[in-house]
Amino acid sequence: MAEKVVLTDSGIEIRKLYTKADLASPSEEEVPGTFPYTRGVHAGMYRDKPWTMRQYAGFSTAEESNERYHFLLKNGVTGLSVAFDLPTQIGYDSDDQMARGEVGKVGVAIDSIEDMERLFKGIRLEEVSTSMTINASGFILLAFYIALAKTTRG
Repeated sequence: MAEKVVLTDSGIEIRKLYTKADLASPSEEEVPGTFPYTRGVHAGMYRDKPWTMRQYAGFSTAEESNERYHFLLKNGVTGLSVAFDLPTQIGYDSDDQMARGEVGKVGVAIDSIEDMERLFKGIRLEEVSTSMTINASGFILLAFYIALAKTTRG
């Protein structure tokens, strides 16, 4: 009976056994840590660099969330995952009538690059992995983050 062929979601065959012969001479595209990063972004991957431990956090004001981020980083977290409030997630400014009662309730309110500066004050962005769970206004917040990173790097 023929063995069942197992494929990844991308249609790549997963063999039952891999040997040293499979590593004989990988092309440059197949080497971890090299462009186009098809085998991962780090040469040794997670043998050399442990997984990032992130805490999903953000509430009330940028200052209060910043205080929490500093606490988390001092206590072993190696990355931050920003929780935004509902008005920020759907693109409303905190002072918009539609945002009434929701500002800073279940996430941090970010309306400007100044808010982003307060959110990450004293945090070395080049040393901390950051993720942001957001959809509709994600491009705006990413632009704030990039602008902040460009103005704070040494």
